[in-house]
Amino acid sequence: MQMLLYHTEDRVAYITLNRPEKRNALNRQLVSQLKEAFTRAESDTKVKVIVLKAAGKVFSAGADLDYLQSLQTFSYQENLEDSTFLKDLYLQIYRLPKIVIAQVQGHAIAGGCGLATVCDWVITVPEAQFGYTEVKIGFVPAIVMVFLLNKIGQGRARELLLSGKLITAQQALELGLVNEIVPLEELSHRTKQLAEQLCRTTSAQAVAITKSMIAQLPSMTLEKALHYAAEQNALARTTADCQRGISAFLNKQELHW
Repeated sequence: MQMLLYHTEDRVAYITLNRPEKRNALNRQLVSQLKEAFTRAESDTKVKVIVLKAAGKVFSAGADLDYLQSLQTFSYQENLEDSTFLKDLYLQIYRLPKIVIAQVQGHAIAGGCGLATVCDWVITVPEAQFGYTEVKIGFVPAIVMVFLLNKIGQGRARELLLSGKLITAQQALELGLVNEIVPLEELSHRTKQLAEQLCRTTSAQAVAITKSMIAQLPSMTLEKALHYAAEQNALARTTADCQRGISAFLNKQELHW
């Protein structure tokens, strides 16, 4: 069975974790295939939005058990290379110039929760649970912590990261980890509907610039951030999409991207 499935439809790329018998647990091979799939979707000029989803009842339970066992024999340098490999995947998704939607049909735990965290949108079901459980086995949610602190703030992140507890989909919604909760039977349709709506109503160039700014602004001082923002504002005005959008607005024309 293929660990990962990929297909495109109506300008949307669908990337599916396909290890239901292993609860879509992450190992080196699956992380590598995810990198390749996101690179493929990014380079496809016909794709505007990417959906990350999973087969089976669990979105992802985190690291594969065989993979965790193998880590016990790794040297520091081997562990550093391996953790950097995962870091690169999270950063790739986070910085991707196209919108990424996580369609979470079941529990998202540890590294699996990390995957959902770095996506732009998360749509899930009432039954799903979320959590960064690493501290319970003496591990540290180190990489995802960087993204989580930016996403929900230190105060709310501390409780999740230090306790390792699981939270409900409703709690995740209230914390800002999740954008929307729908019944399981409506999940695929709602995700498809949102993805296609974003394809029609948003400019690819504007989305790419906006996502780049979101990734870079938190590390800047106020003065540097505002200078950078002014530069990006000026850059956006010169794009073909902006010129087309302003023309349509001024002429009261309906705009479809």
